[in-house]
Amino acid sequence: MASEQMADGSGGRDAGGYDPVAVRPLDAIDRDILQMLRKDGRASIRSVAERVHVSRANAYARINRLIEDGVIRGFGARVDHERAGQGASAYITLKIVQNSWRTVRDQLRRMPEASHIALVSGAFDVLLLVHTRDNRTLRELVLTKLQAIPEVLATRTLLVFEEEDLGPDGP
Repeated sequence: MASEQMADGSGGRDAGGYDPVAVRPLDAIDRDILQMLRKDGRASIRSVAERVHVSRANAYARINRLIEDGVIRGFGARVDHERAGQGASAYITLKIVQNSWRTVRDQLRRMPEASHIALVSGAFDVLLLVHTRDNRTLRELVLTKLQAIPEVLATRTLLVFEEEDLGPDGP
């Protein structure tokens, strides 16, 4: 298998660069760093080092390793969708053609309204979280964009009446 991985140039990594075989265990310091960065992704190396009681060089090396290993996939902002002009949110379930997940996922990734995409088990195949300006825009998204994807067999829309992002310490 190793020779097959080397022959295709992937080194065993998937399209996202993740190598499922090379998962390193995290120690208590790594977990503390992750918890701190979940709370404040803009924390300085100095403050991270002080909080977890390691040198700045050690904190810097650990954060870089967590990034390189794919544990930290990026840094971002938590958005209040209503204040950002996206007052309508919905979970949309999709039934898709068997073995079309990658094709459908790639098309959903290109939709700016999509916030979360998951392949799931059960009565449907995909769970999609979207945020749109209003219900009219949501309706257009479902009827003209999602149902136009040839691999999508059926959709069901669940309107979100109220939502709350949970941080590492809860609400």
